[in-house]
Amino acid sequence: MQGNIREARLKPEYAGTYPGIEAGVWLPATVIGQQLLLWQLTAPATPMGERLMSEDHFEFRGGRKRVGAWVSARTRINDG
Repeated sequence: MQGNIREARLKPEYAGTYPGIEAGVWLPATVIGQQLLLWQLTAPATPMGERLMSEDHFEFRGGRKRVGAWVSARTRINDG
C-alpha cells in the first residue's frame, strides 16, 4: 500500500450485502466507491445510509494527513 492512497476493505459479515466486492481484500477506496456508485444507479434496492461506504461495513487505512486549510475542511454534509 502506498501511504497516500486511502484504502478500504469490506468486512466479511457484510459480503452478501455488496455483490461484486470481495470481503477482506484491501482496495483503493476510490475503486470501491466507483463500484458502489454504479451499483446504486442501476440496482433496484441498495443499502442506504449517510455515506457511500459505511464505517460499520468497511474498514479504512492510509491516505494523506491533512495540512493547512484542509485540516478543518468539512468533507461530508453532516460534518459540523
